[in-house]
Amino acid sequence: MQEKKNILTYEGLKKYEDELHDLKVVKRKEVAQKIKEAREQGDLSENAEYDAAKDEQRDIEARIEELEKILKNAEVVVEDEVDLEKINIGCQVKILDIEYNEEEEYKIVGSTEANSLQGKISNESPMGKALIGAKVGEIVEVEAPAGAVKYKVLEIQRSN
Repeated sequence: MQEKKNILTYEGLKKYEDELHDLKVVKRKEVAQKIKEAREQGDLSENAEYDAAKDEQRDIEARIEELEKILKNAEVVVEDEVDLEKINIGCQVKILDIEYNEEEEYKIVGSTEANSLQGKISNESPMGKALIGAKVGEIVEVEAPAGAVKYKVLEIQRSN
């Protein structure tokens, strides 16, 4: 079975690469030093510092593994080449909530990078799925728990 591609913008790729480098180069050394210092305190069976350092080490290694998997299957969207005729991953979109007459702005990203607090929505989310392929002036319908919500696409632009 082929693993799912992780669609990333260049910004997302850089962020994950930087985090991976920091974990491998800086955090691994820090936690190894904590473990060494805790070992030097003697009895490991009742050593809270040792247990905490080992837990931290386990967390770091798990995150490194997760990041390596994300990066191994990464497919980078070249935002400069995104077609601005219709919404796609890597676009910044401005839409109008027709019912409430409110403008909203989102960046469409792959699911790995999605963060609603930063206005980054996944192409796999209900909103993302509805918007992908839409053109300026079109009205899209998004199925929400409270019922269908209609949005009008106002603007599509490059996000950088």
